[in-house]
Amino acid sequence: MTASRFKHILFDLGGTLMYACEDWDPIYDLADQALADTLATHNIRLDPKRFREQLHEYYQQREKDFQETSYHFVLHELLKELGQAEVTESVLRSALDAMYSVTQTNWQLENDANETLSQLISNGYKLGIFSNAGDDKDVQGLVSNFGIRPHFDFVLTSAASFYRKPHPRAFEIALAQWSINPNEAIMVGDSLDADILGAKQLGMKTIWITRRAQFTDEDMRRIKPDFSIRKLSELLPTLDLISLSRI
Repeated sequence: MTASRFKHILFDLGGTLMYACEDWDPIYDLADQALADTLATHNIRLDPKRFREQLHEYYQQREKDFQETSYHFVLHELLKELGQAEVTESVLRSALDAMYSVTQTNWQLENDANETLSQLISNGYKLGIFSNAGDDKDVQGLVSNFGIRPHFDFVLTSAASFYRKPHPRAFEIALAQWSINPNEAIMVGDSLDADILGAKQLGMKTIWITRRAQFTDEDMRRIKPDFSIRKLSELLPTLDLISLSRI
C-alpha cells in the first residue's frame, strides 16, 4: 500500500468523539443550580438564571472574534458586578466543578471511538484533540474519565489556548505540538464551520463526520470537506483511500 504523508490527525471532541445524551436545557438548569448552591455555602448569592444570561452574552461575542474567555473569568466578572469582588479562586473553582459534575453526566463516548482510536495508533497515526470549550479542566476530566487519553499526544482547549476554531491560531497551536506544517495533518470533526472551514483555510485536509452534524444548505454550498463519513469506524478505510490516491 502506498505510504501516506498524513500521519497526524487532529480531532474535535464534542459531536465527534462524544455526544450529548439528552437535551441540554434541563441539564443546564440543574448545573446552574448546582453552581449557585455551592456559592451559597460560602454565603454568596447568585441567581442561576443570571449566570446563564451572562454566558449567552459571552457566547455572542466569542462567535464574532473566535476568542475564548473562560467560564471562570465570566463567573468572576459577574460576581464582581454583584459586589462580590473578593471571592477566592478555590471557591470559584468549586462552584464550576459542581456545575460540570452535572453536565458531564450528559456526555457519552461514541461506541466506536475506542476501537477506532486503537486501530489508528496501531497503524502508526499520531492523534491530538482541540476542543472549543469554556473550561479546560472540564474537557481534561471528560477525556480522562472516558479512558481515551492514552491515545492522544495532547488534549488542547480554546479555554487554555485563548483561540477558538475556526480561528487559524487555534490550529497553529495544535500543529505546533507536533512541529509540523498544516499540509501534513488531517482534521476530523463534525462542524463545517469550526472544524472543516477553519482547517481548510490553513491548508489542512479535512474529514467531516456527519452523524451528529448540524448544518444548513448554505453551509453545504459554502464549505466543501475533502471527505465525508458518517461514523468513526469509517475513518481508517477513508485514510487508506487517501493514501492510495496520494491526495
